[in-house]
Amino acid sequence: MDGNFSKKIIFSDEAHFQHGGYVNTQNRRIWGAENPRVIHEKPLHAQLTTVWCGFWAGGMVGPYFFETEAGNAVTVKGVRYRNMITEFLWPQLDGMAMEVMWFQQEGVTCHTARETIELLREKFPGLVISRNDYQNWPPRSCDLTPCDSFLWGFVKSRVYANKPQTIPELKVEIRRVIGEIEPQLCGNVIESFVKNQKCASRVVGDICRILCSTINRGVCTLY
Repeated sequence: MDGNFSKKIIFSDEAHFQHGGYVNTQNRRIWGAENPRVIHEKPLHAQLTTVWCGFWAGGMVGPYFFETEAGNAVTVKGVRYRNMITEFLWPQLDGMAMEVMWFQQEGVTCHTARETIELLREKFPGLVISRNDYQNWPPRSCDLTPCDSFLWGFVKSRVYANKPQTIPELKVEIRRVIGEIEPQLCGNVIESFVKNQKCASRVVGDICRILCSTINRGVCTLY
């Protein structure tokens, strides 16, 4: 097995950033002998922006904001996701000096539609890790990726620290924080990803054996 295989994967994901750093606290409970008369205020419909990023051992790809020309956030659907690929991701990859790379994505419908998979195969022939393609990412295992286990928590903790007051300010902070992520940090995260996957394989077993099988099949394809 190629020891550098994990460094040849671009992990991708989207995340919502809500205005004001709003966090869902529906599971918070306040206990007391008497009614504490505490009120938690939260926006009914918090403003947000939806961000896509690619993460690999050599650095970051993005951010990309899913929005209208007026700057309003939109739902990530198949057509919009494919527009992001052709108008943003492809030019980014053309400017990067990379060897053969794999592309990983989660299994939501806009990612795995036939048109989307065919589009990804243009740049990643036989090298897409996704539902509906040759190498399937383990189901219900999105938290295994560096984006979920590291990236979004890291970015949000720094973005919200400066308490942006508007969506444009929020986007400025997102760009700043992601732009400051050094390739060395990305490489360290990928090394931790491999170690965590091996530890989880010993403890949990089933899901991670699927992951190992997926990776092993991919390496056999390449080498």
